[in-house]
Amino acid sequence: MKVHSRGQELFDQDFEKGMDRWSDLSKLDRPVGFKSNVGLYDLVTTLPKEGLQEAELILLEDEEGLELLRHSCAHVLAQAVKELFPETQVTIGPVIADGFYYDFARNVPFKDEDLPVIEKKMKEIIKRKYSMKREEWDIKKALDYFDGINEPYKCEIIRDLVEEQKINSVSVYQQGDFIDLCRGPHIPKLNWINAFKLTKVAGAYWRGDENNVMLTRIYGTAFATKEKLKEYLHQIEEAKKRDHRKLGTELKLFSMHEEAPASPFFHANGAFLLKQLQNFLTSLNEENGYGPVVTPLIMTEELWKASGHYDNYRENMYFSEVEDRRFAVKPMNCPGHCLIYANERHSYKELPIRYYEFGRVHRRERSGVLGGLFRVQSFVQDDAHIFCTEEQVESEILSVLKMIDRFYSAFGYQYLVELSTRPEKRIGDERVWDKAESALKSALEQAGLKYHLNPGDGAFYGPKIDFHLKDSLGRTHQCGTVQLDFSMPERFDLQYVGADNKSHSPVMIHRAIAGSLERFLGILIEHYAGKFPFWLVPQQAIVMNITDGAKLYAENIFDLLNKNGYRVSLDDSRDKLSAKVKRAQNMKIPYMIILGEKEASENSLSLRSLNGQQEHGLSHEQLLDRFANEVNPLS
Repeated sequence: MKVHSRGQELFDQDFEKGMDRWSDLSKLDRPVGFKSNVGLYDLVTTLPKEGLQEAELILLEDEEGLELLRHSCAHVLAQAVKELFPETQVTIGPVIADGFYYDFARNVPFKDEDLPVIEKKMKEIIKRKYSMKREEWDIKKALDYFDGINEPYKCEIIRDLVEEQKINSVSVYQQGDFIDLCRGPHIPKLNWINAFKLTKVAGAYWRGDENNVMLTRIYGTAFATKEKLKEYLHQIEEAKKRDHRKLGTELKLFSMHEEAPASPFFHANGAFLLKQLQNFLTSLNEENGYGPVVTPLIMTEELWKASGHYDNYRENMYFSEVEDRRFAVKPMNCPGHCLIYANERHSYKELPIRYYEFGRVHRRERSGVLGGLFRVQSFVQDDAHIFCTEEQVESEILSVLKMIDRFYSAFGYQYLVELSTRPEKRIGDERVWDKAESALKSALEQAGLKYHLNPGDGAFYGPKIDFHLKDSLGRTHQCGTVQLDFSMPERFDLQYVGADNKSHSPVMIHRAIAGSLERFLGILIEHYAGKFPFWLVPQQAIVMNITDGAKLYAENIFDLLNKNGYRVSLDDSRDKLSAKVKRAQNMKIPYMIILGEKEASENSLSLRSLNGQQEHGLSHEQLLDRFANEVNPLS
């Protein structure tokens, strides 16, 4: 086994002496664990001999080091809760994308007001400078211990592990008097935690099952430095200001109603935004040879059995019965596109055939994962499917990548790309998988896109490319996807006649650029904080007169802009100018055209931007030129 790292010379020291020496180092330079080809390990865990090829020391500043830090902070949270509220039962406390959480069972749920008290106790525990100690216990000892301290959830976890994994021992971690069931890994010393924050309280069902008891979940985060924590907390505050649910109400974009749970109702402004997105995507599709199709919302249950969705997805589907025949509301559009393709006989000379559809789909989601536009039960996909030969896959993927880049770039998005390759359970022979993965890699390289490789994370029917948008706050959102599918054409017996005059099965490419239009709009709202670009915003300008003497002139300017195709309104009320400006700012209208008797007499304009910048004495031509020069990807 080969060990290599920036901290190698430290690891060569005697462990306890090394620990003392590391404490003198800058926190960021302290080794906290190992990253190996078989997983992450902390410094108090013996590295496995079987299968291990190499290991690298992880420092506190590393991404993996942050994971260990947060995991240990979750244990400190659990210890603090037990010391403050001994009757509380602990369950699980994993690391998540932005921090960690721990779920607790108690008669009286925690509230946000409890967090400062718990934080104070956590700081006290950290100051005790506990080292993390790991032990392996046989099953009987573990069950006896956790049963003896009235921790039934830990006992349930142990019994399930025994049944599922046939294990005969479990690992526990100890910090002072607190012992928790855990597989690790953790940082060596708790006093290396110096930048953490508990963020919120929420409810959560035990094991995510709504039939189980409701627990209290406490969320938190931790960073290697106080500066990083401060940056994150600032981002959280910014995110609250940008919350699309709040802005959606203020800007009159959409509303949610109990009569249609988790299914947004779009008002005029929101519907306009969706229409603009669809117009953009339509132009991209038609420029690239896609033809529009429309498929039914409800189709027979037999169709979904043929496609494989019934076996693998039926718990997320809606069903109905009419005249003793079972139907399903579509959760996806692909089977309908397959039926369209199968309706005619095709030659290799026709391929590739490309269909696109703004298809509404319905998916049953658990209430715990729903949230605004980000996770809904009824939404529209900008779905497209390409039927092509194996030889055409690479060029088709390259074309899709260019479309995706053009669409995302119009909104100023940077994005991350992931390539997921063949999973352990898959269909199709290795030759086809080799060709498919090679085609995706080649297309990504030709497009000049850097990508992260996710070995084994592809779909069972083929490899895929996923796109993660990076918004203005640095958060990422998975949106677009490109998937190769060898299974569905075979399930529906899709054929084309090749140059050899024999029947062949086409390759099916599933492609979505925005993904769910509802979710994409939610991301856009927060990305722009509701201040949409000129081409996208429902209302581009508002004309307002200061005095009654300028009212007729204001109407003329309104007519001028309206005739030139701009989305403009007129505020000719007798309210004070400050009130008119405030209303326009609250609706985040990009431009306010302010007209008084001076402007009317000079036939000029005063222009105020949403950011507060003002210009005076503009001519009508200058205003029209200003608006015409705004970037519009639809022009």
